[in-house]
Amino acid sequence: MLTATLLVTCHALRLGNNEISSVVGLPGRVVQEVQSHVLGLVRPPGRDRRPWLPGLPDFLNTELHKILVHLKHRLCRLERVLVFKGKISKAGEKIYASNGKQVDFAAALGSCEEAGGTLATPRNEAENKAILDIVKQYKKYAYLGIKEGETSGRFKYINGTPLNYTKWYRYEPNGRGSEKCVEMYLDGSWNDKRCHMHRLTVCEF
Repeated sequence: MLTATLLVTCHALRLGNNEISSVVGLPGRVVQEVQSHVLGLVRPPGRDRRPWLPGLPDFLNTELHKILVHLKHRLCRLERVLVFKGKISKAGEKIYASNGKQVDFAAALGSCEEAGGTLATPRNEAENKAILDIVKQYKKYAYLGIKEGETSGRFKYINGTPLNYTKWYRYEPNGRGSEKCVEMYLDGSWNDKRCHMHRLTVCEF
């Protein structure tokens, strides 16, 4: 049972409850509990006078919590190693990484979403700098998760919300409706660009 429960954490963000239940043989209610806590692995059992996972013996709840805390610690250490080796870049809770491929905007966005993220979308100076670290590493311009809206010259995040931070290069954007995507230069500034051009894929997780 304990082994099966731990397996849920590998699938909880990709599969539905019924799919997970069929894979690891857990009751749906237990799966829901794991999914609701899989991103917050440090809540100890019994704090609210209820077992952490209803249906499990107390000793398994306690043991499961210890294992999850240990796993979180190991993952944090791995994350620091990857940052140290330049494989990823961090800003706050966000992590940025690249597969090194240069493709058009649609393909770049698709690659990031397939990996469980989205295109790198800087919302402040710290995030812009973190993305720039990846851009400098590959020495290639990169697409950002920003596109021109229905009004020419007005850009939005790809989720449709207005920009709350910009880093446009001097006199940009100047495409006047013909350059609907945005790339980052090697100095961290932005330029509007035609979306069919191939640029580095940088994803945000």
